[in-house]
Amino acid sequence: MVLCSVRVDARDARIEMLTDLYPEVITGNNFDRHADGLAEVEMIFATWGIPRFTDRHFSAMPNLKAVFYAAGNVKSIASQLIDKNIVLVGAWDINAIPVAEMCLSQILLSLRGYFRASRQYSVSHSGDAKSFPRSGVFGETIGLIGLGKIGTRLRNLLSTFPLKVIVHDPFLTDQRAIDLNVESVTLNEIFERSLVVSNHIPDLESTVGTLTYSHFGAMRDGATFINSGRGAQVVESDLIRALEERPDLTALLDVTLPEPPTCDSSLWTLPNVVISPHIGGTVGDEVVRLADCVIDEYERWSAGKPLNYQITADVLATMG
Repeated sequence: MVLCSVRVDARDARIEMLTDLYPEVITGNNFDRHADGLAEVEMIFATWGIPRFTDRHFSAMPNLKAVFYAAGNVKSIASQLIDKNIVLVGAWDINAIPVAEMCLSQILLSLRGYFRASRQYSVSHSGDAKSFPRSGVFGETIGLIGLGKIGTRLRNLLSTFPLKVIVHDPFLTDQRAIDLNVESVTLNEIFERSLVVSNHIPDLESTVGTLTYSHFGAMRDGATFINSGRGAQVVESDLIRALEERPDLTALLDVTLPEPPTCDSSLWTLPNVVISPHIGGTVGDEVVRLADCVIDEYERWSAGKPLNYQITADVLATMG
């Protein structure tokens, strides 16, 4: 029997055709009411909002073999499942697609000087607002910090433009740098050389406070810093200091720490900061991609084929 904690229009029928599907959607709120009827459950299809697994869940589902998670980060549920040798599949890589697309749009607008010109225009009310060097999309240098799922997808999107891409990632091999046509550089070089820096550092304890004033203060005239990774990787006071000293700089922040920033944070009032409420992930009809991913993986798993998106302990250790 298969348990489903998510319904996706136009995908329910496919799951029902492939499985013996439990008749109701199970959530953290109604789990206890159904617990006595879940002993035969072998697989779960789930998405955001799935409760953390505890002994009461495993006791109610002693035959559970696999969880197919149609969402992004699995860190809240992964260790409990992996420790019990339950297969976990996540659409982490697929959820990276819209984040990379959003970053691409921000990079292209930054290269045209869109954000700086717009804020200067609101003050000057004249064409002088755009009278600063604007490179456009030809031969400029873009810096990516981290080449995980999002960073790699973003690099591939950028490959259709005549841009130079430099990367800082301690795990980047020489061969992978060649395959992706990127130059491996130090973290300092990323900020010194790039007109746009996009952060994709994994969200690990070891990366907390990685980006400091020495990095932001070294940015090129008119440069943009994009953060769709995690707020903890930025020393916020250092970023604010650099932005106050350098009105030519722009920060586009889809993540902060905390989220949202405190009411008295200067990030709300600095004219060269744009904050969005963590909108980079999958939205709207894009969820269908996540559903298709895990259903495809279920078919592979049930046929005994290797999985493309299984989350193992080693994979979990690298996840942001």
